[in-house]
Amino acid sequence: MIELGSVEEGSSLIDELMELTSQSLCQLEIKEHFNIIKEIGRGKYGRVLLVTHRCKGTPMALKVLPKASTKLHGFLREYCISLHLSCHPCIVGLFGIAFQSNEHYGFAQELVTGRDLFAIIQPRVGIPECAVKRCAIQISCALEFIHQRGLVHRDIKPENVLLLDTQCRCVKLADFGLTQRRGTFIRFISGTLPYMAPELCTMVLEEGQTEVKVPPLRVEPTLDTWAFGVLLFCILTGFFPWERCNDSDDFYEEFVDWRRSPKKTPVPSQWKRFTPVCMQMFRRMLALDPSERCSVGEVKGYVGKDWVRAKDANGWVGENREVSTSTPSPCRSSCSDEH
Repeated sequence: MIELGSVEEGSSLIDELMELTSQSLCQLEIKEHFNIIKEIGRGKYGRVLLVTHRCKGTPMALKVLPKASTKLHGFLREYCISLHLSCHPCIVGLFGIAFQSNEHYGFAQELVTGRDLFAIIQPRVGIPECAVKRCAIQISCALEFIHQRGLVHRDIKPENVLLLDTQCRCVKLADFGLTQRRGTFIRFISGTLPYMAPELCTMVLEEGQTEVKVPPLRVEPTLDTWAFGVLLFCILTGFFPWERCNDSDDFYEEFVDWRRSPKKTPVPSQWKRFTPVCMQMFRRMLALDPSERCSVGEVKGYVGKDWVRAKDANGWVGENREVSTSTPSPCRSSCSDEH
């Protein structure tokens, strides 16, 4: 990710934390100070290890990033943002332990013993509506807290929502590796995910290109609102609404046509399972124009109403007793490189 500027001038709390952490970053070898129990997560960023502290015996999750592919500034930013936000009950906590070894940077965070949200999604089924609403309230509260502090999470997806129980009574938002200040500019990205907003998908640098044809994109909370909307669709249904937000995706184009001419174009088949109230929520969250999207907090106003229509012997019943049959790809774990 390339930052071209920020709306903030001078130093910020995050900048000060980064400066202090860089001056006090201790040197230690992981196996000398921690007992490694097992690996509990892996991605392009690095690994997450379940460990216990050799002296105190405290169990914790150790996020370890290889120096070969991680810049010190990027590591410090993720750690300090995570530390800054970790006081919220719906955000994964940190122990305040950051270090470097000969080959890695690392920091210790709260051990969440349950699985992530993605692990409990049944393909083409999703999870119960009551559990979805519990997730929606908690994720909404976490994102409001993040946005109030002038930050945008930028990586909202089921894999980054950790569960303390399988009924989603207590969930925690994690992974702040892509989190940025509101007002930062993005020049380009490589690859897309189903959760990315359409304005972000225009920033894709295709193979052979040296630059994109659109101006830099300003990072705003509306990027999180869109991703949050797609996440809710996924956990309600068990599949993605589309693969990517561009004209090469038929499901997305069908959605765009309906949004632009709702009176002339029928509701896309995979959306007919939702009640009118739920569709109003999705229209607010997934507005094509970012300036028309609602804030993440608005979602809490919809949880008292039914979101999914009744089901009969023929399947999901939509408007005018039309049965939904066509669906995009089932939900699967996904990742993308950004620059």
